[in-house]
Amino acid sequence: MAMTKEKIEKYGNELYDALKGNYVIEPITSREDDITIEDAYAIQDVFIQRRINGDGVRIIGKKIGVTSKVVMDMLGVHQPDFGYLLSDMIYSDGDEIDVRKGMIQPKAEGEIAFVLKEDLMGPGVTTADVLRATKFVMPCFEIVDSRIKDWKIKVQDTVSDN
Repeated sequence: MAMTKEKIEKYGNELYDALKGNYVIEPITSREDDITIEDAYAIQDVFIQRRINGDGVRIIGKKIGVTSKVVMDMLGVHQPDFGYLLSDMIYSDGDEIDVRKGMIQPKAEGEIAFVLKEDLMGPGVTTADVLRATKFVMPCFEIVDSRIKDWKIKVQDTVSDN
């Protein structure tokens, strides 16, 4: 059974408040045994709308996580997850990043960024479609953070937390 709209809004707001207050929360999955991936994306939507409305950020891209078999196995999933890149998440080469401000439990990961010249729309996007839509590819670092206490996460927690 899907989570109620009230609970979805509660958890989206809780994640936003944790971001703004710079504190962690208990995993949503430890409080909601039957949370689905669809519930998690609905919570993510509430969280992102709060960021847009409350912080004036814009969606500038998309991100795919849980792409390696090792991480998929760790989280017990068989496909990547999806999130949004927001305008306050991008730093250029040489920019100073103060991880003490606005980050709770930061970790760095090497990534590959695809800068697109046109949008991709699914389902059914193929490798050839991605290559045609790509302007260029570049290496980057992602500084991942979590509002979930001690990184005790399941995929529903990471999706909810964008």
